[in-house]
Amino acid sequence: MHEITLCQRAVEIIEQQAQVNGARRVSAVWLKVGAFSCVEPSALNFCFELVCRGTLAEGCELHLEEQTAECWCPDCQVYVQLVSQHVRRCPQCNSDKLQIVADDGLHIQRIEVIEE
Repeated sequence: MHEITLCQRAVEIIEQQAQVNGARRVSAVWLKVGAFSCVEPSALNFCFELVCRGTLAEGCELHLEEQTAECWCPDCQVYVQLVSQHVRRCPQCNSDKLQIVADDGLHIQRIEVIEE
């Protein structure tokens, strides 16, 4: 389960940004998860809550957004968008030769803080 490591690093960044901006508490966080990042949203929720304990982000609200993956289909020569890691066929020609161009892993989109 790599979700715990991802959450630990995300919370480190969130806490750093909150402190730099004089926040006394983080009230909400928005994360964007890439379709092929192999991150399980329920595990991410669980791990995020665990690693937030004892930090400025403890008890904050977590918002998750799943991002599509952009893929190139060499058979029909088009870029296609996929939202599931379980479907790796071109929606236009059904080819299984898709090449992932952009998936973007896990990103912190927004942090909502309560200032001092």
